[in-house]
Amino acid sequence: MAGKAAATTTTYSPSPTTQKTKAPIFQEDWVRPDGRGFHQCRPAFFRTGAVNAASGSAYAEFGNTKVIVSVFGPRESKKAMMYSDIGRLNCNVSFTTFATPVRGQGSDHKEYTAMLHKALEGSIMLESGGSDLPVVISCASLALADAGIMMYDLVTSVSVSCLSKNLVIDPISEEEKCQDGSLMITCMPSRYEVTQLTVTGEWSTPKLNEGMQLCLDACAELAKIMRSCLKEVASVSQE
Repeated sequence: MAGKAAATTTTYSPSPTTQKTKAPIFQEDWVRPDGRGFHQCRPAFFRTGAVNAASGSAYAEFGNTKVIVSVFGPRESKKAMMYSDIGRLNCNVSFTTFATPVRGQGSDHKEYTAMLHKALEGSIMLESGGSDLPVVISCASLALADAGIMMYDLVTSVSVSCLSKNLVIDPISEEEKCQDGSLMITCMPSRYEVTQLTVTGEWSTPKLNEGMQLCLDACAELAKIMRSCLKEVASVSQE
């Protein structure tokens, strides 16, 4: 891990300018719990080579959200009864026992597992012709790249919460608890291709368009950080 790992810690935003820290939501002097502007994402930290036994792995830290992803393979499927030139992507998302409010309640998350699979499957070359959840998706994409899996592009994911009339990007748990709606976009920034879009709550068309653009812009910035992490790994391995 020592010779393979690389770390990148960067704060990113969907645009060069950010809103003022204070803005009206429930009251005029409302401030985000962690002091960020409404359109400012949490500092993103990435490191590859986090798990020695895996073909590829990555560690991501976005504020208090910490994720480790391991990739095993590609390898022959034990379930395959006959030859097929189509690969299979198997995903599993689980929480550690100390990651939940109640001790000992860590478990597999079937909904996140399904959404992770949907978000990533379009980026991997499975045929010869060929964030907490957004963070998991972005970190998993980096781990796939670290494993040497051929991909069309890195996959990044960013979410936005609607709080009254304001859109808050990369929300923390306190903000998610009082949101009126949420929007999560997963995309391949270089191809400008959305692999997954999840929307909850009621959104007007203008507000939905604004939220989608915020996420897409932030995804593009996040991809730069992830690529920087991979470049650091490549430079270290060549030394």
